Amino acid sequence: MKKIGVALLGLGTVGGGTYRILVNNGKNIAERDGVQIDIRHIIELDVNKAVALGADLSVVSQNINDVINDPDTQIVAEFFGGIEPARTFLIKCLLAGKSIVTANKELFSKYWPELEAAAKKGKAGLYFEASCVGGVPIIRTLTQSMQGNNILSLKGIVNGTTNYILSEMSDEGLDYSDVLKEAQRLGYAEANPTADVDGFDSMYKLSILSSLAFHKKVPISQIYREGISNINKLDIEFGKKFGYTLKLLAIAKQNNGKIEARVHPAFIPSDHPLASVKGSFNAVFIQGDNVGDIMLYGRGAGALPTGSAIVSDIVFAAKQTRHQYTSFRNVDSVKSSDFNKNFLCHYYIRMNVKDETGVLAKIAAAFAKHNVSIDMMQQIGCDGGATIIFLTHETPENNLNSAISSINKLPCLNSVDAIIRVEK
Repeated sequence: MKKIGVALLGLGTVGGGTYRILVNNGKNIAERDGVQIDIRHIIELDVNKAVALGADLSVVSQNINDVINDPDTQIVAEFFGGIEPARTFLIKCLLAGKSIVTANKELFSKYWPELEAAAKKGKAGLYFEASCVGGVPIIRTLTQSMQGNNILSLKGIVNGTTNYILSEMSDEGLDYSDVLKEAQRLGYAEANPTADVDGFDSMYKLSILSSLAFHKKVPISQIYREGISNINKLDIEFGKKFGYTLKLLAIAKQNNGKIEARVHPAFIPSDHPLASVKGSFNAVFIQGDNVGDIMLYGRGAGALPTGSAIVSDIVFAAKQTRHQYTSFRNVDSVKSSDFNKNFLCHYYIRMNVKDETGVLAKIAAAFAKHNVSIDMMQQIGCDGGATIIFLTHETPENNLNSAISSINKLPCLNSVDAIIRVEK
């Protein structure tokens, strides 16, 4: 039986979950996969975390060199999160020939080229299944199960915090600020929720997933990002009346050799499979040119779901005789011309106007001037004006922005209150 020495860097939520899985399922893993996993090192500043888990304190230290200098440690699993000291530690480990397993999507999306270069130099492996969508095996689906396809598009709910917030706003009719406080109380949202609610977390994951899907580096600099903090429950309710459900989506498409990648709130038809994904669950919807539509669904975060992906990577790495690297040129210096920023979308637009004659004609003329075609319109009277909701036909982003710029100059306009993309 193959014996593999493993080091765990950190015993936080996911690190602790991984430790428990390795201890509780170690015997089954050895029997099923022929790999005996030996936890040789735990790097953790707070020894009490190791005590709480019942870990052998003789393997706990605060010195990364204990790992680097141990020839019997072949795999290092990192749980620090953030950039430093994770980046420095992992590069040292890779150069020392030790394969890395990580869930650190921010580090990976920002420093993937540097990490891969160190892995190649040290003849080590780089495994990151847990970096995207927690325990859902999306990475290996893209890299090992889709070879018979050109992937046309990828749409995903890849952040549990925002999906919980939007689900609660939709199901309970609550305001954003109230649901955010509840999400923080339940532990779904951090005290500082910026990474989640402003779309950064989803952007990091989309960079990784779209690069793998299209075999071309998609750096975060080429991804449009918009969060959910300005979403109003009023728009969620109006969307329902039109047959739509609101989600924060990570979207990547490839058309005519150009890639578009974007993270933003989007209305999707309420009968779309992604619309039924509730609470903190995640899902990714993939379209291949031969297989058609595939959806992967499950828990996108948490100690045990993410830990299960980490353990899967540890076992997978342990069984490799030759490490694989990316199929594309993994550098951040890409051509902007290879990416499309002028997306084609349908749009939901809510505005408040003065209640006077000719308003609709003036707004319609502004849309027409910039080649924005209206699919549907609804007017709702209110004190001091009227609320008008437009749904457009598919139109380029630049056209829509130009039309809104013209409408903002009309004296009859009080305010443009919401612009939400619609993915049909």
